[in-house]
Amino acid sequence: MTVATLKEVLSRAIETKTAVAGLVVLGWEDARAFVDAAEETRLPIILQAGPGARAYTPVAILGKMFRVLAEAASIPVVCHIDHALTVEECRAGIDAGFSSVMIDGSKLELAANIEITNRVIEIARKAGVSVEGEIGYVGYNQGTASAPTSPEDARRFDSETGVEALAISIGNLHLNTEKSAVIDFAALQKIEAVTKAPLVLHGGSGIPVAIRQKLARVTRVKKFNIGTELRMAFAEALRKSLAEQPLEFDRLKLLAPTMPALSAVTATILRQLSQ
Repeated sequence: MTVATLKEVLSRAIETKTAVAGLVVLGWEDARAFVDAAEETRLPIILQAGPGARAYTPVAILGKMFRVLAEAASIPVVCHIDHALTVEECRAGIDAGFSSVMIDGSKLELAANIEITNRVIEIARKAGVSVEGEIGYVGYNQGTASAPTSPEDARRFDSETGVEALAISIGNLHLNTEKSAVIDFAALQKIEAVTKAPLVLHGGSGIPVAIRQKLARVTRVKKFNIGTELRMAFAEALRKSLAEQPLEFDRLKLLAPTMPALSAVTATILRQLSQ
């Protein structure tokens, strides 16, 4: 059984000067591919069920699916709820077997964000579950603008909650299809100086590979959320499968080629974060 908590894998990442990938799961095929990549590389991963996945598939089913994969794996696999907005969502994830939850209070006033995060922590700690919080707001490519993380807000949030991971906004963006994010290293340095928690960058797909590697080696950024890059790889593999099998109607046969293709892309990402 290798179900791991966020605290466990991020502690190891700090010791080894590497980072861990939070991989956005939408279904069985990508979850299986991600675990296959972890087995191949012998590197830990974080399987993430975000709002989209939870709207499509009940959280109880996702929790069971993640646990089945994690318990059969020989490397650490974190089962993580991403971007939960309420205590109830986090509680449901914990009850479903997730080993880590993110409570996203980034749109709230600081005091309210601290309050809701501490409510989740109280529940999570009793269950041995890690908690990720967020300060500042990570915007969306061609969508809602970001609100950069204030070092003072990050200091207060970190000291008053004790989260196992702290997501920040320093130039990273969700849904960026190009690796064009410009990371504000000066802002990161100020945040690192006043916090203790491992740091998280959502929108990791849009960060250039060399910058990801630098961040992993020399900063306390220890978790990169990767979603868009993987969905693009899945779509490319599926389009190829459909083109090569124009008369096939069995969805299992059409989807089968996506798994090795997605696993190969994932393995490359994992190795990059460990170098």
